[in-house]
Amino acid sequence: MIRKLVLSIIALTIIQIQSRADEGMWIPMLLQKYNIEQMQEMGFKLTAEDVYSVNQACLKDAVVIFGRGCTGELISDKGLIVTNHHCGYGQIQYHSSVENDYLTNGFWAMSQEEELVNPGLSVTFLKRMDDVTDAVLEGTTEGMEDKERNKVIAANIKAIKEEAVKDTHYKAVLKPFFHGNQYFLFVNEIYKDVRLVGAPPSAIGKFGGDTDNWMWPRHTGDFSMFRIYADKDNKPAEYSADNVPYKPGKHFSVSMKGVQEGDFTMVFGYPGSTYQYVPSYHLEMLTETVNPKLIDVRTEKLNIMNRYQEADPAVRIKYAAKNARISNSWKRWIGENRGLEILDAINKKQKQEEAFVKWAKVKAPEYVDLLSKYKSIYKDYANYNLTYGYYREMIRSNGMELVYLASQMEALKAIYEGEEVNEDAANAVKAKLVERAERFFKDYYKPLDKEISAQLLGMYASNIDKAFQPEIYTLINSKYKGNVEKYVDYLYKKSIFDDKDLVLDFINNFSSKSIKALEKDPAYVLNNSFETVYTDKVYPQLNKYRSELAVLNKDYMAAQMKFESDKVFYPDANFTLRVSYGQVKGYTARDAVYYKHSTSLEGIMEKDNPDIYDYRVPAKLKELYKNKDYGRYEVDGSVPVCFAATNHTTGGNSGSPVLNAEGHLIGINFDRAWEGVMSDLMFNPDQCRNISLDIRYVLFIVDKFAGAGYLLDEMTIVE
Repeated sequence: MIRKLVLSIIALTIIQIQSRADEGMWIPMLLQKYNIEQMQEMGFKLTAEDVYSVNQACLKDAVVIFGRGCTGELISDKGLIVTNHHCGYGQIQYHSSVENDYLTNGFWAMSQEEELVNPGLSVTFLKRMDDVTDAVLEGTTEGMEDKERNKVIAANIKAIKEEAVKDTHYKAVLKPFFHGNQYFLFVNEIYKDVRLVGAPPSAIGKFGGDTDNWMWPRHTGDFSMFRIYADKDNKPAEYSADNVPYKPGKHFSVSMKGVQEGDFTMVFGYPGSTYQYVPSYHLEMLTETVNPKLIDVRTEKLNIMNRYQEADPAVRIKYAAKNARISNSWKRWIGENRGLEILDAINKKQKQEEAFVKWAKVKAPEYVDLLSKYKSIYKDYANYNLTYGYYREMIRSNGMELVYLASQMEALKAIYEGEEVNEDAANAVKAKLVERAERFFKDYYKPLDKEISAQLLGMYASNIDKAFQPEIYTLINSKYKGNVEKYVDYLYKKSIFDDKDLVLDFINNFSSKSIKALEKDPAYVLNNSFETVYTDKVYPQLNKYRSELAVLNKDYMAAQMKFESDKVFYPDANFTLRVSYGQVKGYTARDAVYYKHSTSLEGIMEKDNPDIYDYRVPAKLKELYKNKDYGRYEVDGSVPVCFAATNHTTGGNSGSPVLNAEGHLIGINFDRAWEGVMSDLMFNPDQCRNISLDIRYVLFIVDKFAGAGYLLDEMTIVE
């Protein structure tokens, strides 16, 4: 009975869509029921069936998950896809060297034979999605213990997924929505032969670098192109020279019509995570405890990396992708804290919560204690969450690289510790570790890693609760009198994991006798020291709090919907296909500062600075500008570059197609404006803006700059 009530509340609250459509990440299969009428009132000329259908080719069939965390879109009937430059950055960097510096110079395959293979890269198509809430919750009852309830749900999910892909090559994903009040099944098809077709130089694709990241106005040509390959039957296949370009059921037409302020825009992609419905205690945890400390850690990482990269071109290439990954969240956290402060977000949440409690006392007494329970959990959860975040920064998130490599040997140790060794399994693990080691040393620079390691070990000791200090600090304090640098000298002198030949030999000849040597290696000892603290002291309590919060979040989500029945509710992003819609629009950034909705080539030339790597405009682009050689891409004496709109986006939307009212591709989403990066937690319609690359600039670069106009011949271009 309660389950049906919750679902009816969901339906009622979603359907009450306000006149402002900027906020929201909507489920495509439900557009007909909840959104399409308003979308059409805003100018959208297609139907819900044109956007999402299981019966005919539709727009969803031209959208893919690119890799593990981005979106991409098909722009030809020969499997050509476009995504962001920063989404393809790892692949571009993988193929780069000092001799062939594709990061600096760009890369363009002038035929399909020249396209570059990318081991491990895949794209994922959604075939269909289904609401499976009733099937997932079958067998659960009110009052059931959480552990038993979760066990029933897990069994149901396993059965549903298996049945959904039985006798097919598809893969199934099943995810909760509205914090477990609703569940959807996603049936996917994954293609694993994806080749690099082209990418502009970083001076275009990453123009402005970290300085301009999360900022508007923007002048970044953030795109790269890849091609999907399939077997002769158009089915997924591992790489083979015999594979052929994939023939999609749908690809986007590319519009040359451009954008004007007020135009309808739709973003179709895979937003990663949002947290719109968390209590004020969550915002306090982020802004007062977690974000400031993690910002400090990444500041130090970036300071060290930047210094080494500026001094050595080879190191710049090795650490380009790592630097970008570190910088991205670092700057977002800074903007997130700033935006929440400007919005007075915590105070707004607290006032809402006060009103909620007053309402619950009268209308829904079963919800009265929810916020007091939150308060009790967050009191300690904040410290555990910070420790977990710091632990990841130390080793997992481009921290102590030597130590991370040593940690990978745990997989071999586990095999050889058993009474009987499965040699086939051991050889398979060895092959994977050899591949990882090869990639590791390709992009490794010992002096940089050594300095970062010393810095991180010192910061952890100063910033994390003594209860969570690993045993290794006893050694540092006793033998090295607290001198972290001396300990790090010992670490890098005695460990084998900074030497490629030694590491490869150790892996290939690993046996039961190797375990003792591994356990004595100081890099492995250091990792084990941190792992022990995390496994024994942090994770159990962290997991307990997260389990308790999951139950609270489910109940609080249902309660909020009932309390604010006139408010728009949409499910938080969870890296599933979503639609957001709005309009092209500028905004007031601060007092007396108004930003227009679009930028042009003029802005690139204004920023040109040969002395700064991120602002060195390529000579060819300068020549095109000087000669006004813009061809068909000229608009009012220049070339459009980027535009801002009111679509609600987040991480994962990178590379998402931005469509106009006709469903034609007008841009590629790649960022958010600095003033609105807190939109994961609270959306500000006056300042939250997504930033997109104008597709006309993409065509201009491909055609006039790169001379790869043959790619345009594949596309369906609408003048």
